[in-house]
Amino acid sequence: MEEQMGLGEVVATRNAPLADRMRPQTLDEVVGQPQLTGERALLARSVAENRPYSFVLYGPPGTGKTTIAMAAARAFGLAFEQLNAVTDGVKDLREVIARAKDRRRMGEGTLLFLDEISRWSKSQQDALLPYVENGTVVLIGATTENPGFELNRALRSRLKIEMVRGLDEGDLSELADRALTDRPRGLGARELTLHPDARTTLLQHADGDARAVLTGLEYAATLAEQGDEISEALMLEALGARSFPGRVEHYDLASALIKSIRGSDPDAALYWLARMEATGEEPRFIARRLLIGAAEEVGMAAPGALAVANAGFEATMNLGPPECWLVLAEVACYLAVSPKSWASYMGLAEARRIVAESPAYPVPLALRNPSDEVSRAEGAGEGYEHASRLPPGSGHVRFLPDELQDARTYSAHRRGTEVDRGWERRPPDPD
Repeated sequence: MEEQMGLGEVVATRNAPLADRMRPQTLDEVVGQPQLTGERALLARSVAENRPYSFVLYGPPGTGKTTIAMAAARAFGLAFEQLNAVTDGVKDLREVIARAKDRRRMGEGTLLFLDEISRWSKSQQDALLPYVENGTVVLIGATTENPGFELNRALRSRLKIEMVRGLDEGDLSELADRALTDRPRGLGARELTLHPDARTTLLQHADGDARAVLTGLEYAATLAEQGDEISEALMLEALGARSFPGRVEHYDLASALIKSIRGSDPDAALYWLARMEATGEEPRFIARRLLIGAAEEVGMAAPGALAVANAGFEATMNLGPPECWLVLAEVACYLAVSPKSWASYMGLAEARRIVAESPAYPVPLALRNPSDEVSRAEGAGEGYEHASRLPPGSGHVRFLPDELQDARTYSAHRRGTEVDRGWERRPPDPD
């Protein structure tokens, strides 16, 4: 049996974890990633034509990012170097680059796999740039965090972002069957089978993570006897308490919560809120998102929602978990059942467009503050009348520059308490 090698060689030792022993050795063996391994996929075609390129694998844990990087290195015939951004830094990178330069002088190439690449600071990421650009190394990064946020623009422009999908139950079930039947590397010699209920429990527990499936199966096999059918009860004993993915879904869960509120669905809003609680999300982050949602989604249709969300934010900060989750639930439901209007949101966008596309027109004299002799001499404040002294809708004072008198930014949706123009709805002046 082969021994584990530091640079990504095959592991098939009896004492290695099952997930490591069952790791696919070629791209063809990778499950559930046709966008990378399919015949017309860029990676598969690059391997076929031996044209390596640098890219970042972005996706949830346990979906094959490290496996794909190792398989690509073998397929390209490149020396494999691996760093982890959590434990390794620029000093370690320099050592890798020195070895890569030595190989390059001998006509050999190097593939550098940088796991958790998003954990490097922007300056550490900059240290990669010249060596990726001049081909000293082919870089494959892996991250569970959105590279659009976590990688700096200079590095991102030199890498292709390759999405690694979460595995579905069919993919995970196939991996479990492989492990149960593979004699050299898996559990085939134990002649074990899975009861359908045990399989369902295992797949639900894994949440799309192949490593979790194989690890759970290995624990269950340890508790089982030769030739046993693994029952649901034995599987539950092996798995223990269910865990949930954390930062991986950070932005996706927040997006789902806000979209549920926008769609006036309190049932979905509470579900996604509970999912965020289960992942260990910071309550302050959710309270801020709800505060933003009150202004952006509800807006002028129910202006009081902003006060409710702000009170919820303060209560969350004062209470802390676990009680603050009750506050967040109340605010989320309030926003979900409130009428919705984007009038102020879209109005600001239109105002920004006008500002960006127009000259910086001077403030009309009537709107300037006559606070000193010079401004008064210029005519500041002349022609201005306090709104309380004017009949509603008189238009006596113009509040936009003359060149923009026809501009319109606010267009009411007429939902909830929102109206076209507040002064148009007031009762006539008693005078």
